Amino acid sequence: MSSRAAQRSEGGEWKWIAAGAAVLTLIAAWHFLPVQEWLVTLEKRIEGLGVLGGMLYAAIYVAGSLVFVPGSILGLGGGYLFGVGGGMIVCWIAVTAAEAIAFLIARYLARRSFERLARRHRNFAAIDKAVRKNGWKMVALLRLSAIIPISLSNYLLGLTSIRFVPYIVTSSLGMLPGIFFYVYLGATGRRLSENGHYGPWEWAVLAAGFVATVAGAVIITRLVKRQLSGSRDR
Repeated sequence: MSSRAAQRSEGGEWKWIAAGAAVLTLIAAWHFLPVQEWLVTLEKRIEGLGVLGGMLYAAIYVAGSLVFVPGSILGLGGGYLFGVGGGMIVCWIAVTAAEAIAFLIARYLARRSFERLARRHRNFAAIDKAVRKNGWKMVALLRLSAIIPISLSNYLLGLTSIRFVPYIVTSSLGMLPGIFFYVYLGATGRRLSENGHYGPWEWAVLAAGFVATVAGAVIITRLVKRQLSGSRDR
């Protein structure tokens, strides 16, 4: 293996170590920070609002996403507050709206500022070429991978050649697996806080979902890296 390939391999390993550390940080924050108290306070504010409560949280989600608050935290909150079904609806609508707004901001309102940001991002030139060649397929792969933070990629994709409608359809569908994982995790966290324990079935589903999510992300991220490597070589 060449030194360059070894560096890429080592960098990939460190990225997944960092991802694992991020998951552990979320778990630690749930136990040691007053996250549940914050969510209970928010729940009391939106309790009784019905659909308006979901709209309020969706607005919070959109605003947070636009300023780079991790979607994992927002998805956990949605699951805790609204359960799996309601959380999926609220978070998916919010994610789609945030993707659309960020894309349009980067393409039309603040293009020069984001072009300067893109020039500092080492993968952007390759992403631009890959999107130009593969269109919505590359967007789908980016959404299913962990190679670029979602909030950042919303802006960067606004600078590429993809049209708005294929982008928003592919992007919103590609986000569904990740949204489900974090919403389910948040809803399960609420059940734990109410019941004091998980049943064996809940632990099994949670573990299987985590393993499937990580394995899928690893495989798809490697595929994305190959696509980007091919774009750099051209």
